[in-house]
Amino acid sequence: MSDPSILALGEPLFEFNRRAGEEGLWLEGHGGDTSNAAIAAARQGANVGYITALGGDMFGRSFLELWQREGVNTSRVKIDAQAPTGLYFVTHGPTGHEFTYRRTGSAASRLAPTDIPETVLGSARVLHVSGISQAVMGPAVERTLALACRQRVLISYDTNLRLKLWPLEQARAAIHAGVSQADIVFTSIEEAETLTGRSDPTLIADFYLGLGPRVILVKLGANGVFVVADGRAEHIAGRKVAAVDATGAGDTFAGAFLAEHAAGRSAFEAATYANAAAALSTTGYGAVTPIPRRSEVERLLGR
Repeated sequence: MSDPSILALGEPLFEFNRRAGEEGLWLEGHGGDTSNAAIAAARQGANVGYITALGGDMFGRSFLELWQREGVNTSRVKIDAQAPTGLYFVTHGPTGHEFTYRRTGSAASRLAPTDIPETVLGSARVLHVSGISQAVMGPAVERTLALACRQRVLISYDTNLRLKLWPLEQARAAIHAGVSQADIVFTSIEEAETLTGRSDPTLIADFYLGLGPRVILVKLGANGVFVVADGRAEHIAGRKVAAVDATGAGDTFAGAFLAEHAAGRSAFEAATYANAAAALSTTGYGAVTPIPRRSEVERLLGR
């Protein structure tokens, strides 16, 4: 397998998803925000790899099998036989999906800066990390971001705020430090309002542009995405689909965007494509199974 052009760093989580109205039945799957994004990018045809640590358990083996099936390079994945692979559970109620995690002491959380060699990025063009990556794997993420800056690798950053992982003030400081190193930033309207105190997408984009990135994508859920790049701003409307589960939709958006952008599309072209991919990912249950492949996205776009 050739050296990846896109690398993602983070914590994979084995998923148990209980569909609405089916108490007692849990569907097994895979999750973890940056892993979902890596798979989404691979399904669009990008050359992708992943950096993490897995437990030496059945859940870790399941991830290795998944990534190998999806064509995600696993040469940078460490196996930690002394720690478990993280788990999470998804339930669905009137207010949407709810998550319960079992990730304390996970193999990924024990990945150390010394586990990240100078050569980890190889010939990658893009490194993708998130606020969750930082919360769970802080020192390893900081080391990898520093290498990316030094080696002039583009940094993609998804704010992915999870207040169960850390207090807001700590999260805000760390996430904005990560954003300040990034070239491309993904955030949701809800997360951005919590982090910046602003609710208007234009003001949110202005705030994050002021920290240094060149591309800002404010995800608006079913209403699409607000994109700012190259001195231009555009709202791309959402796609109407028969949505049943939004788990991983934002990750699908990020992965599909990176695949298109790495292939030479403009930020606006890539966001239009990613918007359609994210919509399709809500038409099935779980984080990974509904992630569409290129032919499905092209069909929705009428190409």
